[in-house]
Amino acid sequence: MYDPTHLRTFLSVAQTLSFTQAARRLGLRQSTVSQHVRRLEDATGRQLFARDTHSVELTEDGEAMLGFARRILEVHEQAAQFFGGTRLRGRLRFGASEDFVLTRLPEILQRFRREHPEVDLELTVELSGILHQRLAEGRLDLVLAKRRPEDPQGELVWHDELVWIGAPGLRLDPDRPVPLIVYPPPGITRELALRALQRQGRPWRIVCTSGSLNGLLAAARAGLGVMVHSRGLVPPGLVRVPERAGLPEPGEVDFVVAYGRGRPSAREAARALAEAILAGGDRLQRGGPS
Repeated sequence: MYDPTHLRTFLSVAQTLSFTQAARRLGLRQSTVSQHVRRLEDATGRQLFARDTHSVELTEDGEAMLGFARRILEVHEQAAQFFGGTRLRGRLRFGASEDFVLTRLPEILQRFRREHPEVDLELTVELSGILHQRLAEGRLDLVLAKRRPEDPQGELVWHDELVWIGAPGLRLDPDRPVPLIVYPPPGITRELALRALQRQGRPWRIVCTSGSLNGLLAAARAGLGVMVHSRGLVPPGLVRVPERAGLPEPGEVDFVVAYGRGRPSAREAARALAEAILAGGDRLQRGGPS
């Protein structure tokens, strides 16, 4: 009843909330993406997206379709692997940024290991900047991380707005430097936060530096200062800083999967894990551990 190609297109639009970005991710024309969504809506008899010239949002039926689409595609992939007689094997060095510590990435990895038991998966959790460096050096085969706006590398998982977050009730004194909680260099959100404040001419001081997301969150929850974070990944216990605080817009960020250029033996496993991440991208964006 539901074409897997249309379901994959639907998931890409749902994750990016953009027909243009979904087309870019899938290597299709935007008109083709629109056609796939329209055919899926015809098949369901329901409207899956509320869209106008400025925005795309999932309807209530679209939210319901997310779960169905993922499960249908997972079973489809399992059947293809079973009857295709191909089994992935070998060593796969995968790097994920600290941003995904509190998401449902472990569920995606667990399913991948269950479906590909002969793949020896090695996980590295680090800052996005460090992961991209290691990928370029041939020390990783696949990474899931943020990328800088000017960097074209990687396949888009989703595009998000960056926001300032802090403890509920935190107040910033406009006459004092902004207290910053940041990753160490080469942290991408650190760089974007400092750039934004410098453009505004707003003084700042660093009150906490940590390479661990949990360390940054502990400082933020204690009310030591503010930090820049993805809007779709705001952790429990923290809230967006109100606009009246006058902080500058920190910008936007892309979350991508990027492939290494070496080790041909890892390419098929890397592609399979990347497809699993792309199919489950909304799980990463929409909530923490189950």
